[in-house]
Amino acid sequence: MSIRLLAARLPCRASSPFLQAQTINNSRPRFIQTTPPRQNSRPTSLTNILASDTPPAVQVSSVSEDGILLEDGLLLPAACIFLDGKVFLWDVPDSVTQWGREHLAMFEVVVPKPEILILGTGVEMAHPPPSFRSHLAELGIQLDVMSTKNACSTYNLLSEEGRRVAAALAPLVPRRWQKSSLRQ
Repeated sequence: MSIRLLAARLPCRASSPFLQAQTINNSRPRFIQTTPPRQNSRPTSLTNILASDTPPAVQVSSVSEDGILLEDGLLLPAACIFLDGKVFLWDVPDSVTQWGREHLAMFEVVVPKPEILILGTGVEMAHPPPSFRSHLAELGIQLDVMSTKNACSTYNLLSEEGRRVAAALAPLVPRRWQKSSLRQ
């Protein structure tokens, strides 16, 4: 006899107060019901029901003169942007004072926009030009400027809290990304 058939024939006993109340209110005994086990049906993929729709944040392990080391072991030797769980190469001049609106084009098109951009400017904090700040303000993004080490710590903390945060990070030692030529 299957479990389902056996369970369907057994009435609930009124031994606990909860079951007793259920029996009295309905004036007849309630029966236990179970769902039949799935047979011959294999799941096609695994689904994490605890995961959210937002991708996991990129986490920084350490910052050194070699670059920014991520938790997954990837070393980023030059400027980069962390946004929505992704890492983007960021082609900016070595000096923060030369950064302009054109270096923020990514934030013009991204949806949803981050609520805050953590700007890491290298070994020491250096203020970007006023046009850089005003352009972010026009986009509705708050800017927080600090050294790259502090920026990485702040980014890790805010992303763990679930905030919509982005980080634009310059390396401790100024380096540019190597551009490769396309071969035909």
